[in-house]
Amino acid sequence: MIKKVTVAGSGVLGSQIAYQSAFHGFAVTVYDITNEALATAKERIQALKPLYQADLGATEDQVNEAYARLQFESDLAKAVADADLVIEAIPEVVSIKTEFYTKLGKVAPTKTLFATNSSTLLPSRFAEATGRPSKFLALHFANTIWKNNTAEVMKHEGTDEAVFNEIIDFAKAIGMVALPLYKEQPGYILNSLLVPFLDAAEMLLVKEVADPETIDKTWMIATGAPLGPFAILDVVGINTAYNIVKAKAEATGDAMQQKLAEMLKAEYIDKNKLGRATGEGFYTYPDPSFAKPDFLQ
Repeated sequence: MIKKVTVAGSGVLGSQIAYQSAFHGFAVTVYDITNEALATAKERIQALKPLYQADLGATEDQVNEAYARLQFESDLAKAVADADLVIEAIPEVVSIKTEFYTKLGKVAPTKTLFATNSSTLLPSRFAEATGRPSKFLALHFANTIWKNNTAEVMKHEGTDEAVFNEIIDFAKAIGMVALPLYKEQPGYILNSLLVPFLDAAEMLLVKEVADPETIDKTWMIATGAPLGPFAILDVVGINTAYNIVKAKAEATGDAMQQKLAEMLKAEYIDKNKLGRATGEGFYTYPDPSFAKPDFLQ
């Protein structure tokens, strides 16, 4: 029975996973490597309260009680000392994840289940590093999880069936629609559809075919979608987009992917234009041009 949850990584999605779990009654510890990162996470999570009130009709007492169920810890051993489940939401870099799981496997109790929120990397890639492959799988959330409440649960060949089912039950318990995947699939369901779409948009940009606003406008008018690909990238976070593109460039040697990675780093990451989280990415927030009434004209 899962009662105590540790979320490792306090970025945009890690913070959301932590607060969503706490909102549904779980005791949650948020782990990150520095107290500075945790201070930012506290601000990020506090900012979720009015969104839960506006979007879910939550009361002030409910959002405050949810926050009170959170603890923050920069010592990994302390963070997982009594955890039933650790959800990893750290950067999409193989070496960073491998190092993390190697350390985690040594300090977590035997009972603890491990789940990766990786959006692009397969759990089998890290299963041995965990030291407990049968208790490890993927649990992938979409951004703004309190509204876009998908939870893709994907096992690898060595995942115990009982663990797979327990994580499905946990996902339901925190208000998600659990989506079981019985075989490993890079990108799961959501990103198998989304990543090629975003990549196509980025290629149009890096090849100088059109600017982000024109590309988004085309997609929004033609399909009726509420957001275009570059508005979506601002939600996902440009750091995540960069890590995906960089890995693809290194794996394939594709010159355009390499050019795109260099552009994202120089024009966005190095200028702290990381998307909605920093107030600027491809658009400027809180009043992006795509939200203006005349954008689709």
